[in-house]
Amino acid sequence: MAFDIELVGKIGSIALIDRENQDINYNILARLSRELKPGYIWVTSGAVEIGRLDYLRRNGTALEGTDEDNKTDYAAQGQSVLMQTYRQFIDSRYSVRQILVEHQHFNDEKKRKHLHGLLTRCPAQNAIPIINYNDAVSDEETRKYEIDKIKRNNGKAIECIDNDETASQIACLVKCKTLLILSTLDGIYLDVTDPSSLVERVSGKDLYELLENVEELQQHCHGSNRKGSQGAKAKLEYIKEPLRNGTRVIIANSKYSIKDILSGNVKATVFGL
Repeated sequence: MAFDIELVGKIGSIALIDRENQDINYNILARLSRELKPGYIWVTSGAVEIGRLDYLRRNGTALEGTDEDNKTDYAAQGQSVLMQTYRQFIDSRYSVRQILVEHQHFNDEKKRKHLHGLLTRCPAQNAIPIINYNDAVSDEETRKYEIDKIKRNNGKAIECIDNDETASQIACLVKCKTLLILSTLDGIYLDVTDPSSLVERVSGKDLYELLENVEELQQHCHGSNRKGSQGAKAKLEYIKEPLRNGTRVIIANSKYSIKDILSGNVKATVFGL
C-alpha cells in the first residue's frame, strides 16, 4: 500500500510540562524535536498551558478573566514560546512551518484540499509542519454554533475537540503510514491502575474484526487524566478512521524515543492488521 506521508505524530499537553518546576519539559521536547525530519508531520498540544506558565513567570499572577478568555490569551502567548522551542531543537538543516487549524479546515472540501497540498509539499521542500488547534481565535460558543450548522447541512461534522482528533484527521487527510500518539502512559490498559494489563497489540483477521477489537477495548476505558481531555475511550474512537485507511496506529509513552517506538523496542499499544 502506498502512503503519502511516513508519520503523523501527536504529543499531549501533560507530556510537555514539568509539573515539579512549573516549566516546559525541555528534556522531552528537545529529544523528540531532534528526531523530527521531513516526511513527519507533528501535532502538538501545550500552547495554553505553556502560555499560562509564561504569563505567570512574567507577571507573578494568573489572568483574572473568564475561563474562555484566559484560554484564548494563554494560547496566543504560548504558541510563540512553543514554536520557538521546537525551532531551537529541530535540526537546523530543516525548515519548520507552523500551521494552526480549526474544525472548518476539515469540514470544507476546498480547505481540506488546500491543507493537503500544504502538508504533502513539505517533505520535498525539506520542511517539518508543526500543527496545533487555533484556540486563540476560536471561542467555544462560536465553535459549537458552527459545528451544529455543519451537522444540519451535512449530517455530520469533524469537531477537532482535542488534538487526538486533530491528529487522526490529519492522518486521514495525508494518508500516512503511521499515526503515533504520545502521552505519559505506555499505551492502553484493561485496567489503568494495573501496569501488567497493558494491551500491546490490537489486530484482527480483517478490518472488520480489527475495529470490533478496538470497540471491545473501549469498554475498558473510563475517565481522563486532565480537564478538557476526552480520555482513552475517545482516542480509540478517533483512530478508527485512520485504521480504515490502512494506517498503523501506535499509542506510546513520550519518555521513549520515536525510533525505539517505531522499531518495537519499547512497550506500547500497536493497532493494525
